[in-house]
Amino acid sequence: MKSSQLNIQRKHLELVSAVDRSETLADVAAVLHLTPSALSHQLRELEDRVGAEVVRRKVKPVGLTAVGQRMLDTATDVLPRIEVLEDALARISVGETGRLHLAIECHSCYLWLMPTFESYREAWPDVELDILNGLSFEGLSALVSGDLDLVITADPEPLAGVTYLPLFEYESVLAMHPEHPLAARETLTPTDLADQTVITYPVARRKLDLFRLFLDPAGIEPHRVRTSELTVMMVALVASGRGVTPLPNWAADEYTAKGTVVTRRLGDGVFNTLYAAVRDSALEQPYMSDFLLMAKDTPFSTLKGIARPVGTVGVPS
Repeated sequence: MKSSQLNIQRKHLELVSAVDRSETLADVAAVLHLTPSALSHQLRELEDRVGAEVVRRKVKPVGLTAVGQRMLDTATDVLPRIEVLEDALARISVGETGRLHLAIECHSCYLWLMPTFESYREAWPDVELDILNGLSFEGLSALVSGDLDLVITADPEPLAGVTYLPLFEYESVLAMHPEHPLAARETLTPTDLADQTVITYPVARRKLDLFRLFLDPAGIEPHRVRTSELTVMMVALVASGRGVTPLPNWAADEYTAKGTVVTRRLGDGVFNTLYAAVRDSALEQPYMSDFLLMAKDTPFSTLKGIARPVGTVGVPS
């Protein structure tokens, strides 16, 4: 008979394991919470399946045959792994563990997200937390497909099955060298940037507040656009007189405090809201809801110049 037809079950492995730890078959029955007749039936069933004797019944203490010993070797390896799997599945079913893969389309967000991650790892050590770079792919598309579980974005798109949880409101400002000609003005107009080199993150224009909310509506194109992936490099370029750069007010605060750059308001103010995008099916998971609560609260203890969202339309608060 082929081994694939034996259909060895977990109860059979538990039986040989119990025999190895017992003096008599009565002890085995007690360990397995079976009646003696039920144990006898299960043992006969097993031996019929393997076509050989498994338990040496006529010796004291009761023991295993060579076939039984071979099964015990497997039981010793497999049963603990099954128990670990069952425990993990049980914890997943009640939301105590799971996967939280996220991407950050807001490139200055590490400033306040890192404290959030540290607190979250302490509270949820068994959740698989991984951060993927939002520069190289469309985070929201990956969220819908299931490759991601959460996306931090300031550019929500209407997507079926996705909820946008508002985290905080912020203002985009323009950073420049303290002696830049535009620094003499309190507020700037779109036309003021027509002869400027603008330094931005290397993402689609529709994801940049400066273009989407300030320049594009006025039909203004800057003289040159230069990109950098790192905020600190953008500021370094600005500080060396290579151009101007738009930043969230809270991200610029660190550099204005040092006198590296100064910032000016764009018109009457360019305001936007940062969101956590989550699939609807994941919202009720305790490990997800706890992360969202931390992500909403932490910024207000670490950032300046932000506000709690008020009257956000089309997203839950």
